[in-house]
Amino acid sequence: MQEVKKKHRFHMPSAFTILFIIIVIIAILTWIIPAGTYSTDKAGNIISGTYRSVASKPQGIWDVFMAPVIGMVGDKKTEGAISVSLFILVIGGFLGVVNKTDALNEGISSIVHRYKGREKLLIPILMILFAIGGSTYGMGEETIAFYPLLIPVMMGVGFDSLVAVAIALVGTQVGCLASTVNPFATGVASQTLNISPGDGLGSRVLLLIITTTISIIYVYHYASVIEKHPEKSLVYKQRAADEKRFAIKVRSDDDNFQMSKRQKAVIWLFGLTFVIMILGLIPWTNLNSHWTFFDSFTKWLTGIPFLGNLLGHDMAPLGTWYFNEITMLFLFMSVLIMWVYHMKESEFMDAFMKGMADFLSVAIIVAVARGIQVVMNNGMITGTVLHWGETGLHGLSQSIFIILTYIFYIPMSFLIPSTSGLAAATMGIIGPLGHFAHVSGSLVITAYQAASGWVNLITPTSGIVMGALAIAHVNISIWWKWMLKLMIYLFIVTCVFLGIAAVL
Repeated sequence: MQEVKKKHRFHMPSAFTILFIIIVIIAILTWIIPAGTYSTDKAGNIISGTYRSVASKPQGIWDVFMAPVIGMVGDKKTEGAISVSLFILVIGGFLGVVNKTDALNEGISSIVHRYKGREKLLIPILMILFAIGGSTYGMGEETIAFYPLLIPVMMGVGFDSLVAVAIALVGTQVGCLASTVNPFATGVASQTLNISPGDGLGSRVLLLIITTTISIIYVYHYASVIEKHPEKSLVYKQRAADEKRFAIKVRSDDDNFQMSKRQKAVIWLFGLTFVIMILGLIPWTNLNSHWTFFDSFTKWLTGIPFLGNLLGHDMAPLGTWYFNEITMLFLFMSVLIMWVYHMKESEFMDAFMKGMADFLSVAIIVAVARGIQVVMNNGMITGTVLHWGETGLHGLSQSIFIILTYIFYIPMSFLIPSTSGLAAATMGIIGPLGHFAHVSGSLVITAYQAASGWVNLITPTSGIVMGALAIAHVNISIWWKWMLKLMIYLFIVTCVFLGIAAVL
């Protein structure tokens, strides 16, 4: 009896493996690339034209395995990722507590029920909500729970499963494309460049409005077409099977769709948390020297007898916050939600720890990715690479540079699908190159986020994309065909936006 040979299919390695391979490659390059360094000013910014050669310092096996460790805790040459990693863990705990209350799920379900008979209006309403979620806290995996609800609703009124998938998937990922204060993209990248996540917030809000509007029009138009001509649906051939497949139990009008008062309170606290975070991160006095309201208010508040001691005299005013302060905010709001929802201490800790566990890999990947910068800095080749970039950028316009940066990040996003890992791995080089081209670090971050979000709309390496399509029983080739025009629109609009923003 002959043995049946098993075919070994190629499986894309994890982001951890890819990043570690890059660390090894960079270590090898330290033996080849000449060492060099730049002079810096008091703020730590590289001074153009000050490059000089130094003694070579090749990195060995010890250095390779120490790189992720130093990437987390930092050393004299590279700032550690511990502050952003801790923030990621705490926001994971915060989301775990919020999800324990089921407030977000019930909120979406309540909206769907409220617009029964007007389901077409759900397209812009839900896409805006999902886009805000993607833009503020990187909403993605959480949408998986909504597809079994959205698919039968959208199909029941004459649309198809593609519309249902697009509402959540396109909504959240376009939000990520134009991340405003997304801690896993904006936060990690900003920390790498030592700038506030609030820098460039205004332009990113504008990009969010533009790209979300385009996406809504695209989905709404398709829904309108197949409502009148069902046979034009790209999944029309499987409609009968889908109707049978998604004939799940539908709640009657007598069912209670009303959120409880506690859940409504959780939703308000959830939204308030991100509002406070945004207010805390925007450098108000840098925007206008007369905008000292938060500084004055904090000084007055902490100066009140007893109350000042109770609150803490070291309280930082809004507008001066960084990762320590926003980590504290999410920790405090988690406890406040526990108290408002009347959650037991044991339930709270279980939800908080499970939420942290869900984001552990993200927190660790930031440190591993930072290890690339550790090897480059300790191997003294960062300056040389920047010098090559400075020479190559000579005479290159700001608009051309930022568009090329956006294009550069598209294949990089395929290679490293983790937004946090990609930022930590590359921003230490691309950011200073932007400085040479007279492009702000915040705009470089916008270009990186736009590319990452654009790729994550279609990449087969994304669990969010593949999970959504698996639930809807939609082949990825059909999804690519449906997304083609939207991808082109978003690419062109983003290039134009970045090109104009670079010269303003």
